[in-house]
Amino acid sequence: MFPVIGGRSLRAARLLAPRSAVLVEAVRGRKSRNDRVAKSKEERIKFPPSVDPVEMVVLKERYSEYQLIMRAIRLEFKEEVLQKKYEEETGLVASERIRQEAETHRALMAWNDQENLRILKARILRVQKEQEEAERIKVEAAIQREQKQEEFIKGKEREILQLQEDAKNFITLENLDQRIEEALDNPQSYNFAIDKEGRVVKKTVIQ
Repeated sequence: MFPVIGGRSLRAARLLAPRSAVLVEAVRGRKSRNDRVAKSKEERIKFPPSVDPVEMVVLKERYSEYQLIMRAIRLEFKEEVLQKKYEEETGLVASERIRQEAETHRALMAWNDQENLRILKARILRVQKEQEEAERIKVEAAIQREQKQEEFIKGKEREILQLQEDAKNFITLENLDQRIEEALDNPQSYNFAIDKEGRVVKKTVIQ
């Protein structure tokens, strides 16, 4: 245990104490190192305060944002200080360099505007060509649809004409007796044999 010395005897104790001894000065109102725990606090168990997880996440995010903002501000101030120091040291050289940079920037901006205008004109021409091509394709599709419709109508007209022509040979009540007499006068035999090429090779004669 370390000896505790207080009051006026501290200076004398320091003079008389050997080099290896450690002196601890007592402070009024505070306990020394070798004092025991108070009886009212012997069975007390210290628990850390509860922490809300949502609040902890929010605080971490805000602290990260604070660090980023402070770092940016420090860098901005540092850059400003270095810029002022450089201008003070260089003088006319710095002003000339700034003037040249401004002229270069204006020249680059003018070139950028010209390029933007050129690209805009090329885009307008391309869009016009695409619109014209789309219109041409649309007109060609409409013409093809009209041609197909006309061909369909002509085909139906030919079918109607052919049907009208075939209707002349249809058997009706008016020509039923005539057609029966013609069939009796001109009998047809459908009992015949054909070869592989479809030619009639043998036919039964009607008696």
